[in-house]
Amino acid sequence: MAKILCVLYDDPIDGYPHDYPRDTIPTISTYPGGQTAPTPSGIDFTPGQLLGSVSGELGLRKYLEGAGHTLVVTSDKDGPDSEFERELVDADVVISQPFWPAYLTAERIGMAPKLKLAVTAGIGSDHVDLEAAAAHGITVAEVTYSNSISVSEHVLMMILALVRNYIPSYGWVVRGGWNIADCAQRSYDLEGMAVGTVAAGRIGLAVLRRLKPFGVDLHYTDRHRLAADLESELGLTFHESTESMVPFCDVVTINAPLYPGTEGLFDDKLIGTMKRGAFLVNTARGKICNTDAVVRGLESGQLAGYAGDVWFPQPAPGDHPWRTMPHHGMTPHISGTSLSAQTRYAAGTREILECFFEGRPIRDEYLIVDGGHLAGTGAHSYSEGNTTAGSEEAARFNR
Repeated sequence: MAKILCVLYDDPIDGYPHDYPRDTIPTISTYPGGQTAPTPSGIDFTPGQLLGSVSGELGLRKYLEGAGHTLVVTSDKDGPDSEFERELVDADVVISQPFWPAYLTAERIGMAPKLKLAVTAGIGSDHVDLEAAAAHGITVAEVTYSNSISVSEHVLMMILALVRNYIPSYGWVVRGGWNIADCAQRSYDLEGMAVGTVAAGRIGLAVLRRLKPFGVDLHYTDRHRLAADLESELGLTFHESTESMVPFCDVVTINAPLYPGTEGLFDDKLIGTMKRGAFLVNTARGKICNTDAVVRGLESGQLAGYAGDVWFPQPAPGDHPWRTMPHHGMTPHISGTSLSAQTRYAAGTREILECFFEGRPIRDEYLIVDGGHLAGTGAHSYSEGNTTAGSEEAARFNR
């Protein structure tokens, strides 16, 4: 029997909820493009429950223990004295989330001789050293598309929040003010602006589709160019590189995976080529942006605003400069962990586990590393390498 080590974020500070604002959530059976939503043999939770926190356990305990496996669930993931490192030494499977990542560095992989499967409950497996995983014969899988639309909605919200100066305006109301001029002095219409996405995969394309009705000029860059009829349908302008696209854009949204080729992409040089007063939104991965370069861009006025829900490391230390920089709209990494999304990525995690334990193939679109190489979605979206360096800084986060 196997030991499954699952790392999830903490429960709400007021305790695990016993009721919810809504009684039901919509059922999503098929994603845009035709991929079906997860199809496990069953689920042991009610859709719409909080599954991504420790007490939610991704709804897996009944299934796993009923099959004779051991499930260990913890939020204590950082540092050599963490429960994660103590339990990792004899784990067969590790499950983690992008929102509260258990960084599987080469050193940690070396501590886990029995480890055969690393599952991302969600999308984005850059918290795993993919090179080391391949070298050790570990399969890496994620629940592709499970929360892509969730993230694209968050992108649109953040673009509007920045451009319309929503967050400071809300702050005046909370403080009892009616400061219209203070609110309006940084507020613009999105209509007529040029908006570009770095990457137009599942999330980026969904963002473009949602932006089209706003009457904006749409741009994109991607390693894989979209079909000509789709470019025509959405009125897209393609650019060969991020560097060639950003000078044209009033708003840039980053929707690319993190790999060595995108790590630190938005540095002082690239930000300096953007329009003065451009807005930058990053719901992809914090490490795609140079932390200090973003701060300098906001302080100088080169950037009018920066919003995102991704940081590096995660959780971000209490003194992370993105917490206090001007004109930001940062949130914890929540874009892909709505209650709706949790239903799908929890079900997808179970589907992956069922395939693994029953000796059936894991869906190709879920695979990132398999058989010692990038595979499936991983081969399409990532390049060889490791992006976990520096993740030990997460241990400084003081909860």
